[in-house]
Amino acid sequence: MSTKNNFVFKALHVIAWIIFVGLCIEAGALLVNFVFSLFKPEFVQNLYQKLDLTDMYAVNPWIFFGMYSFILFIAIMKAYLFYQVIMLVNKLDLTKPFSTYAADQITNISYNIFSIGLISYIARQTAKSLPHYGFNTDTLNQFWADSEAYILMAAVVYVIATIFSRGVEIQNENDLTV
Repeated sequence: MSTKNNFVFKALHVIAWIIFVGLCIEAGALLVNFVFSLFKPEFVQNLYQKLDLTDMYAVNPWIFFGMYSFILFIAIMKAYLFYQVIMLVNKLDLTKPFSTYAADQITNISYNIFSIGLISYIARQTAKSLPHYGFNTDTLNQFWADSEAYILMAAVVYVIATIFSRGVEIQNENDLTV
């Protein structure tokens, strides 16, 4: 492998770590925001993104918990997605990239991406129906605005995973014939 490719691969590894840390901070901050919303709602204006759903909690706690569940699930799954990417990059051998581990990990990444997209879509559709009942959901749209992009990305990554699986089969056949 050339020095340039090795440098790009290491740079992508560092970028994946930076994104992972950022997403972990975001998920943790949203979790803290959720806890403060329950026990000290007057303090929420000082927290991350000032996500104040106390009016929603006052009217219907079930809707509050449902919307926060969507938000937390999506944030945690995004962090887990980049954890999976980091584990793949750590164990990927670029001299022999078609391994069973890489194919399985890429398949799992595509499933995770699809889960994020699907839950985001369901959350967005649920949030769209809430203004009809008098709830303001404008602040929530930022958490699931890109659901279609995740679903499309899941399809692309799944195709790549299928190609990797086929590459593993061909590589194993070549190893047996030599």
